Amino acid sequence: MFGKTLDLGVKHDFMGAFLFYLTHLVLLVGLSTVTVFVLGHVGLIDGTVGTFFEGGHVHTVIGSLFVLWLGGTILHKKDLTGDMMSVLVVMVGLFLAWTTSVLLGLVPIALLTTMGKK
Repeated sequence: MFGKTLDLGVKHDFMGAFLFYLTHLVLLVGLSTVTVFVLGHVGLIDGTVGTFFEGGHVHTVIGSLFVLWLGGTILHKKDLTGDMMSVLVVMVGLFLAWTTSVLLGLVPIALLTTMGKK
């Protein structure tokens, strides 16, 4: 059911990019929540960090790493590592994820999936 949505090398239309965004947002929320829970129980994080949507610092770091990994994987799968515009789109997504919100940082990455292979 989610095979085409989770495949990072497929060219999506606008609706496919929107579903890609939603699917990876849900994955990111789950990954970040579980990671923060485990780090809290191990003792690496003091106190409560808050929820994902509050934008705690730890969630921002995890989300920014996720955006960087996702964008880099898309660039590699589509063989766009030599295309400066595609690399710039990933850097804009990383910048938005770090400074504004991870929710906004995933938008350029989802739009990157609408580009075809080289």
